[in-house]
Amino acid sequence: MYAQPNLDRPAPAMTYDQLLERVRYDGAYSTRERAETAVTAVLAALGRQLVGDERVDLAARLPVEAALQFTGQVPATETLTGWGFVKDLADRTGATPATTRWDVGTVLTIVAELAGHELLARILTQLPSGYALLFGRAELIQAA
Repeated sequence: MYAQPNLDRPAPAMTYDQLLERVRYDGAYSTRERAETAVTAVLAALGRQLVGDERVDLAARLPVEAALQFTGQVPATETLTGWGFVKDLADRTGATPATTRWDVGTVLTIVAELAGHELLARILTQLPSGYALLFGRAELIQAA
């Protein structure tokens, strides 16, 4: 018989239901369905941008349903800036850039909490400029 891979993973800090309720509350969405639409779209978009160990480590900290949405995407060949990320997602969903920016900020701020400071720093190092603000963090740029 073959040894089964160890599929144990630490329990995420919140369940998928808690994630959706938190997004609904923080984003002031009128329904859970609207919050779930935002979570699904934003995590899928982030999954197209993030690769490597950061992708794996973030997936491990998300609730399983959210991790599947995130990792179910093939990483894009072109990395988008923060604003490009919002514009691309707006084009894909048919929403306005302003609404999409709200959705992205709401979801990624909670994702940042789940990721923790060290992992978020690694993620932001991998991504181009403009993402820190989307995760609810200051964009720190070194003076020339």
